[in-house]
Amino acid sequence: MSPVNSQIPLAEKLRPTSLDQYVGQSHIIGKDGVLRRALESGHIPSMILWGPPGTGKTTLANIVATILDRPFFALSAINSGVKDVREVISKAQDKSLFTSGNPILFIDEIHRFSKSQQDSLLGAVEKGLVTLIGATTENPSFEVISALLSRCQVYVLQSLEVEELRELMNRGMSLLQSEYDKPIQFNGEKALMRVSGGDGRKLLNNLELVVRTYAGTDRPILDDSVLEVAQRSIP
Repeated sequence: MSPVNSQIPLAEKLRPTSLDQYVGQSHIIGKDGVLRRALESGHIPSMILWGPPGTGKTTLANIVATILDRPFFALSAINSGVKDVREVISKAQDKSLFTSGNPILFIDEIHRFSKSQQDSLLGAVEKGLVTLIGATTENPSFEVISALLSRCQVYVLQSLEVEELRELMNRGMSLLQSEYDKPIQFNGEKALMRVSGGDGRKLLNNLELVVRTYAGTDRPILDDSVLEVAQRSIP
């Protein structure tokens, strides 16, 4: 029997909505983490979240907005121009008239923004019209203009450790088993860890793919099964 809500990716179903659900990055959001302390104070700086794919940058930005109860605006650097930036800043400025805190502007892949696009952010960040959260997989010292970078705190996110990946895997298996309403014998942890490379999203995507491939059979899911399915999924 196939689950009825399999159209929604497993990684999206398991996306955390609070710091307590969030996996990894304890150096910044753990009990004594600098970002957690800033959130507890209710005041955060504009920031750049720098780290490899699948380390929770977008999720963390959403959680920050939720904790602070701020309006949240998002742009992708891939398909946004200077006009889009200015329009969002204008909307954020209007929204701030009705809220106690300034809106959060999240820009994914900010390293892809041109100098003119980054320049268009400066005034709003400098005046505090928005709190900028930029996400990047590239070193911001080389990819973000110095004027903007000097107004942001850089937080470095790290690839997930084995125990953190295992926690995600267990959450994923628990949800998948409840959806199929049957035991799933998964013995492919070693291969799953290897192909994931510290990327939590990749781990959950591969886990879901291999389980949906073999869940209709009575075969246990072994390392070879994981490697076969993962290699087929590579474009």
